[in-house]
Amino acid sequence: MAETAVSRTVTWGLFAAWVANDLEELVTMARWARSARPRLQERFPAVPERIWERMELSQRDAAVAIGLMGGLMAAASADGARTGGRSPFFRSVLVGFGWHGAVHMAQTLAYRGYTPGVLTAPTVVVPYSVWAVRKLKEAGIRTDGGGRAAAVLLPAAVIGVHALAHRINRPRGRDGARWRAPLFRGRLPRPGRACEEPARQGA
Repeated sequence: MAETAVSRTVTWGLFAAWVANDLEELVTMARWARSARPRLQERFPAVPERIWERMELSQRDAAVAIGLMGGLMAAASADGARTGGRSPFFRSVLVGFGWHGAVHMAQTLAYRGYTPGVLTAPTVVVPYSVWAVRKLKEAGIRTDGGGRAAAVLLPAAVIGVHALAHRINRPRGRDGARWRAPLFRGRLPRPGRACEEPARQGA
C-alpha cells in the first residue's frame, strides 16, 4: 500500500493533546509531589532519603520542565506536518505519548489515588493516540518501528527536562556554590545579592 499524507489535524493534534494533558500536570504536579511524599516514603521505606530530596519539585521546576517538553512536542508535530506524518521523529513521539497515557493510569492504580495527568490520560491522550495511529495506518504509514525508539526517547526526555529544569532553577553564586533562590512574596532577590544570602546565614 502506497503511503499518503495525513492531515494536519493528526500531526498537530499531538501537540494539542499534549497541551491538554500538561495543563493538568502544571496545575497539580508540584502540590501533589509535596502531599504524596509522606505516603510514598511509608510505602517504600527502603528508598534512601537523598532520592526523595532529589524528587522535590517546586511550581517553577514543573513550569520549566513542562515548557521544555512543550518545545519537543511542538517540534515533533511540526516535523509530522511537514512530512505528512511520515517523519520517524513524529511517529516515535506519537507512540511514546500513547505509552505516556498508559503510564499515567498505571501510576494511579499503583498509588491507589490521584496522580497528576490521570484525568486527561484516558479522556484525551490515549483516545487521540489510538486515533492518530489508526489514521497513519490507513495512509499506509507504519508505526511499529516507533515503539523501539519511543522506549528510549520517552524516559530520556522526561528525565532530561526535569534535570535541566532543576539546574536552570538552581543558579550558582559568584563563588560557584549552588544555592536555592529564596522567594519573598513571589519575588527573586535583587541582582548582586545572590551571594550575600549564604554569607548572612553563616554569620
